[in-house]
Amino acid sequence: MTTALAPSSADDPLAYRPVALVDLLDRVLATGVVISGDLTLAIADVDLVRISLRALVASVGALAPPEDAG
Repeated sequence: MTTALAPSSADDPLAYRPVALVDLLDRVLATGVVISGDLTLAIADVDLVRISLRALVASVGALAPPEDAG
């Protein structure tokens, strides 16, 4: 019995569809994405500096509430 590690194109035809960088950037800016990370500087297993980074990347239109029409 063999097990497939990745779905075949018969299971999901869009699984391995190439995405252009412009399309990917458009999707990210339309919905937004949060990037986070932690950086710790240590010497001899003693933590000296800890930096926590968080960034929100989105377009202004995605973050602004819709204006009332009336």
